Amino acid sequence: MNMDISKASVDYMKDAKGRFVPKTLIKPIDKTRDELVREIVKAAQDVATLMSDFKRKTFADVAAFVEMSSEEYGAKVGGDKGNITLPTFDGEFKVQIAKGDYITFDERLQAAKELVDDCINEWAQGSRPEIKALVQQAFDTDKEGSINTGRVLALRRLNIEDEKWKSAMQAIGDSVQVTGTKTYIRLYRRVASGKYEAMPMDLAGI
Repeated sequence: MNMDISKASVDYMKDAKGRFVPKTLIKPIDKTRDELVREIVKAAQDVATLMSDFKRKTFADVAAFVEMSSEEYGAKVGGDKGNITLPTFDGEFKVQIAKGDYITFDERLQAAKELVDDCINEWAQGSRPEIKALVQQAFDTDKEGSINTGRVLALRRLNIEDEKWKSAMQAIGDSVQVTGTKTYIRLYRRVASGKYEAMPMDLAGI
């Protein structure tokens, strides 16, 4: 279909298959839905840009402060893996720059799972149901087929005196692979109890 693009934008709307549909043939509710979604997406894109700018500026400002503080005192500022916590003078707020590792498991995790399955089968009559559930959940995969690393590693904290179990836990430890790191910004506010609570930085937490 040949038509002037400027005219198409005024008199037509493109559907999901890329076809230009005359606006006169489109139901008002469909037009309203289209406008609403576009408004929400545009607002979200603006927020994402602000968050990206905020993150970039925060990293730069904290890095500059750390460098200034290091020069003044001749000492390295920061904790393990470069983690940094900066509190306000009154302790009401604090900013934390934290680095976290991306963890995956290699093929040895499968050997660990087989050993764990053997343990569960051997303990079938006498094992506590909550331990069974914890073990089974640890090796479940999500919709993307990924294993929850936290659940798997949590198995190593169980105090179980069984040689096969210990071998499984050793296999889990040996299978851990650090594939990268990511730096996070976390903001905290002190509450009435004196403890700090995280200030939400994502839509789900607000």
